[in-house]
Amino acid sequence: MSDVGDDLHSRLLQLQSRFTWDLKEEDLQLDDLSRQLLHDIQQRLGQRGALAHSYSFLAYVRYHQGRPEEAVSLLHQSEQKTRECFGEESERRLMVTYGDLAWLNYHTGDYTQSHTYCRRVEDILAKYPVGSSSVLHPDVYGEKAWTFLKLSKSYYPRAIDCFRRALQLQPDDSEWNNGYAIALYRTELMPSETYSATVESPATKQLRRALEINPDDAVLLSILALKLVFYQKHREAEGLVGRALEIAPDDTQVIRYVAKFLRKQDKLDQSIDLLQRALKRSSQSAFIHHQLALCYKRKKTNLLARKPRPEEEVQHWRRLCIRHLEEAVELKKSLVHAKADLALQYAEEHNRTRAQLLFDDVLEKLEDESGSIQQFVCRCYAEFCHYHTIQKDLAITYYTKKLKQMAERRLSNNPRDGQAYGILGAVARAEDEQRRAVEYYEKALERDKNNEEYLSALCELQLQLH
Repeated sequence: MSDVGDDLHSRLLQLQSRFTWDLKEEDLQLDDLSRQLLHDIQQRLGQRGALAHSYSFLAYVRYHQGRPEEAVSLLHQSEQKTRECFGEESERRLMVTYGDLAWLNYHTGDYTQSHTYCRRVEDILAKYPVGSSSVLHPDVYGEKAWTFLKLSKSYYPRAIDCFRRALQLQPDDSEWNNGYAIALYRTELMPSETYSATVESPATKQLRRALEINPDDAVLLSILALKLVFYQKHREAEGLVGRALEIAPDDTQVIRYVAKFLRKQDKLDQSIDLLQRALKRSSQSAFIHHQLALCYKRKKTNLLARKPRPEEEVQHWRRLCIRHLEEAVELKKSLVHAKADLALQYAEEHNRTRAQLLFDDVLEKLEDESGSIQQFVCRCYAEFCHYHTIQKDLAITYYTKKLKQMAERRLSNNPRDGQAYGILGAVARAEDEQRRAVEYYEKALERDKNNEEYLSALCELQLQLH
């Protein structure tokens, strides 16, 4: 590398850019991200400025896919959308975009253009100094936070930290408050502990805070409604859902959260109607396909208590469930819990070979998943071993030992961990200790009253015992 190249590289390393934020390619599901971001751009999803973010994120994906020229074009589109959205306030929001353009031009060998974008960033920093080398502009913290939140769930803790830092500098900013609420909500979907049913969780409190600033944000209204189900605040939750649909009746993001809320209330037909409507506008949404599959699965489960069991109807709902699970995992290959559910549905259709192959794929990568997903996958696999294999003893012995260790370790850290009791319930069920399984699932439900998986497992166990 020439002296000019060395000097330029040193300057580039000082920039705030996706190329300097320690983003690792192995953490990114590039094809999944590409599909999601194209969908978001086509649907123009998100709050003010979200479209510009989507172009920037897609540019970074395209670079890693070996398409740097397209990446540069996408960053120019991001710049244009930022200027259209923020006008005279655009400069500080473009620091990261210009940093990315500097790096991309450097990687393609255009040192002159790279130098030009370096200079632009340096000029903006000189115009808007922050007063300390250890503090970034709130717009940069925000851009980092959205990047971490979008690109990989493994970066969620970093997203939360960046939103907090942005809020320390601008505590009443609606964008940072919204982002912080969403980041907390996503992490609380996979909690390491169960919150009290009387004290609202950090995500719930932050959702309320964000809605104080922006009371007509339909996405936040629908997310808060989902959180309030846990606290048995059904009337307030239903009011929020009604408002969300009044404000944004055709927004697919709102519809998918409202549909999830309706499913949790066992209003399956209403949920299915909403999701099918959303699917017409957003056929490439893995989330919507997954939610539809869960509705059809619940339809199937609700029939299991009937005597005689209506087998044709059960099969009808199972096959609809399979169809949409297949769509979901094809669109988003990182949906591990959907893959485990699909494997179990295959087994119920007597397609054990296909089920085993899918379980093998899921179990191989399970260590990287959250505790709640590990628990769900292992429960599905234990059920598969118990009801659908001929070598169940060996498989169950191996996996139940692993699960017991994980659950006992969690309970030693937090005796009120509902997920740990759910794991022990799955283990007992796999070992054919049905009464002990019932006791564990009851304890799990005492700590997590609205957990659909525990309710479903307990219902099936009680039917078998009677």
